[in-house]
Amino acid sequence: MTRPGEERDEPVGRRVARWRVRRRMTQQMLADRLGKSKSWVDKVERGVRNLDRYSVVQEIAEVLRLDPAVLLDLRKSPLPAATALDGIDAVYAALAHYHQRRTRTVPTEEVGRQVEYAWLAYQHAHYAQLLRALPALLDAAHTTAGLLVPAYRITASVLVKLGEPDLAWLAADRAVAAAAGDPIRTGTATIAVAQALRALGRDRLALTAAVAAVGTAANEWVRGTLLLQAAMAAAGCGDGRRADELIDHAAALAGRCAGADDLHHTAFGPAAVRLARCISALHLGDAAQAVHRHERAVLGDAWRRLPAEHRAAHLLDAARAYLQVGDLAAAGHALADADAIAPDEVRYRPAARTLIAEIAHSGRAAAGVARLATLVGLTR
Repeated sequence: MTRPGEERDEPVGRRVARWRVRRRMTQQMLADRLGKSKSWVDKVERGVRNLDRYSVVQEIAEVLRLDPAVLLDLRKSPLPAATALDGIDAVYAALAHYHQRRTRTVPTEEVGRQVEYAWLAYQHAHYAQLLRALPALLDAAHTTAGLLVPAYRITASVLVKLGEPDLAWLAADRAVAAAAGDPIRTGTATIAVAQALRALGRDRLALTAAVAAVGTAANEWVRGTLLLQAAMAAAGCGDGRRADELIDHAAALAGRCAGADDLHHTAFGPAAVRLARCISALHLGDAAQAVHRHERAVLGDAWRRLPAEHRAAHLLDAARAYLQVGDLAAAGHALADADAIAPDEVRYRPAARTLIAEIAHSGRAAAGVARLATLVGLTR
């Protein structure tokens, strides 16, 4: 057991081992995700092999869902003090004991109000309060399939955000089971499945699942969102042609969805399609094209009507694109804009913290990025 004060002096390999265990991964699992041998991982963890390249540290940190600064210097907590880690543990317990529900039945109307509250919290990126609400919601919704599916879907979505894709996949799988073959419910549940699989790096499986669900989804918003999830998965597989085809199919549906009621909380429409084209280019390695598409996509009222969570998440991707083309100032501005729209999206997500660390440690970070780095505990 690590004693107080030891963490700051321990070798990087030891930190890798400790976080690997925390993420419930074996050495072989870590090796597979890194494209390395188990022997390589073992030597790193034992200090026989030095991690002297920052790019390798970044790769390991990405697999372990950390920012690189955590592996390089543990004098600061890997998450801000306000992060609701206890909330994640409570959600984990709720999912682990799903068969041990209370016997008292909560009125459907009350559960419906809880689901709507959860959706509002998610769309405004109020992740800390959402985590606190989810265990009770999962408990209350267990007798109503029509409400249990969105409860599991919300759970999966926020867990993806907070760097817990394995747990997110479990929640998404439960959503599919609760859908019991209903086409629309199965379609909405499969959106969460595709998100979780993509977060796990299983793009091929995400593509297969999303495309299969498109054919049976009876709702245009759900079908369009599944097409975009499939497109992102195709881009993750390096298949640009397939990604473009799928986004084009989604675009054909998007016009009919603009301005209408989004009953299934998909945020699908023309603006979502434009953002998907940007992210597809980023996944395919064309950061310059991603930047070009981003700067066109965020013009106009349609962008501002998207949920705060959606806009802030997109700005994180835009910051990544700007970083890849070497425009640190624009990357910093995108991060600051995301923080202004939805602070939890920036301050609680591992992906955002990695971006902040990369920009802040470049030596040319803007004041806004330096402030964010301080807020999330990344400064020395």
